[in-house]
Amino acid sequence: MLDEAAVLACMTYVDLNPIRAKMAFTPEQSQFTSIQRRIKAAFQGKQPERLLPFVGNERDKLPKGLSFAAKDYLSLVDDTGRLLRNDKRGAIQPGSANILTRLNIPLENWLKITHKFKDLFTGPVGTLDDLTRYCTHLNMQRIAHARSCQHWSG
Repeated sequence: MLDEAAVLACMTYVDLNPIRAKMAFTPEQSQFTSIQRRIKAAFQGKQPERLLPFVGNERDKLPKGLSFAAKDYLSLVDDTGRLLRNDKRGAIQPGSANILTRLNIPLENWLKITHKFKDLFTGPVGTLDDLTRYCTHLNMQRIAHARSCQHWSG
């Protein structure tokens, strides 16, 4: 995962696997997922142990953690999960879409990558710029997996 957008998409994809597999109807019912642990901890006003915390949108002296708010992530996953289920159609709400806007992920691409993440990405994941920096850092002659990373931008 080369950037925050890649981490967000992968987390969402994994957290929604039980819904796609029809093993659960909602994220909070998805057994053995990080989102279920985060939801249970949030009800107690805590951060789940052994999971990287959400540290919000602050950029100055950013502590180690995910740079978006837990509330935003939970809303985005819930909205995305509603789009995946035929019996409970929904939409990405404007408040949840803020995280996508901040990370420069078009909504259409978000739906594509969170629904088919494992099919689309077989190597490094991030924007084409991040991938180029990654490949340059590794002294690679060509930019591997560039086509997959084009799913990030419009």
